[in-house]
Amino acid sequence: MAKILRITLVRSPIGYSIRQKQTVRALGLRKLHQVVEHPDNPAIRGMVNKIPHLVRVEEVEA
Repeated sequence: MAKILRITLVRSPIGYSIRQKQTVRALGLRKLHQVVEHPDNPAIRGMVNKIPHLVRVEEVEA
């Protein structure tokens, strides 16, 4: 079965670089503690790996 990544924004991107803010926005995160789900693929993994200090990631079986 395919895996899904459940990504939660746990810290504000205020005060971080514009690239990190854009990465948070590209993941679809707008508010603190908002949760989005994305398929587990290299593109999403790369985005999450750029902002591990801002998000919490859980792997969920689809």
